[in-house]
Amino acid sequence: MKLSLPEVSGALQDYQMVGTPIAPATLSPNSSRIVFSAAHVVADPFSANDPSGVPAVDWEATMVFRRHLAGMGLGIAEAMDTAQRGMGLDWSGALELITRTKAELPDALVFNGAGTDQLDPANAATLDDVIAAYLEQIEAIQKVGGRIILMASRALAKVATSPDDYLTVYAKVLAACDEPVVLHWLGPMFDPALEGYWGSDDFESCLETCLAMIEASVAKVDGIKISLLDKEKEIIMRRRLPEGVKMYTGDDFNYPELIEGDEQGFSHALLGIFDPLASAAAFAVSKLSEGDAATFRATLDPTVPLARQIFRAPTQYYKTGVVFLAWLNGFQDHFVMLNGAQAMRPLPDFVTLFKMADECGLLRDPEMAAARMKRLLAVYGVT
Repeated sequence: MKLSLPEVSGALQDYQMVGTPIAPATLSPNSSRIVFSAAHVVADPFSANDPSGVPAVDWEATMVFRRHLAGMGLGIAEAMDTAQRGMGLDWSGALELITRTKAELPDALVFNGAGTDQLDPANAATLDDVIAAYLEQIEAIQKVGGRIILMASRALAKVATSPDDYLTVYAKVLAACDEPVVLHWLGPMFDPALEGYWGSDDFESCLETCLAMIEASVAKVDGIKISLLDKEKEIIMRRRLPEGVKMYTGDDFNYPELIEGDEQGFSHALLGIFDPLASAAAFAVSKLSEGDAATFRATLDPTVPLARQIFRAPTQYYKTGVVFLAWLNGFQDHFVMLNGAQAMRPLPDFVTLFKMADECGLLRDPEMAAARMKRLLAVYGVT
């Protein structure tokens, strides 16, 4: 199949589609790796709400995608930043999303983001303010039977004055959790407001603080997701985690290597890139569980350039690429996002993602994807 795509100059060039869709696969509950996809939400395109105002979610389309993930045996990391949490989806919307997912998929592997985003950092004056905000969300999520991913807090980054402040807050918050949680160390490349998290700009100092926090409450910690886009930092931390505490890679640049692991261990996965790469993740990890590391790498390694393109700086806008590919693949009928985020990447970016997704076999219906790409080009005046 051939279509004309614009170069950066605007000149059109023929592109021959070459991809073969990845074969369907379903992960076993006994898979060698635990794999979570941080899932996106679908906006309601017919809402009269301004994009900058109250978020309007298409709940049915949002749930369809979660059923798709669960059907492949993937875990769901719910109400995380991939769902535009704190960047379009507010706390009330996040709680409704968590509640709906629990009701529709009661037996699925789902962990849910608990943070402090109902507390404007400008209004946070003390550590007690931050603790109270965390506890409000933890209580609400646990009330509906949800497991917790303890998200980083912009408010804590604002009020904390030392590493000890982080230790104080996390000790009190973890004590309120009924079951072991997944911690999330989110770097400032994803959220600039988290600069200096753990009380320092120095990785080694932050690492010691974070490890001390885990050691102090180890019975409350299932694992930690580290999102610093630096494989060496993740490996260093992975090798120092207490026994029984899992590392969940959040490295959307180096995930094949980190999931495969080495002679000293491996990372499980909790990744935003495993939203558009869900089919590849399920197929690859199923092969890894069979002992076929070569097919695992042959499937995932070619997707890394695509992931790097989606997560290129400014990294916080990666969600635009995630939803673009969901639209191309027919999981929603439109390319409209909460907060108008579909406009946060330029047209050449979409053209590049289309080509890369095709080459990786990630377009499950190439004819539909091509037709939708032509519709997008027409919006930009390309006919």
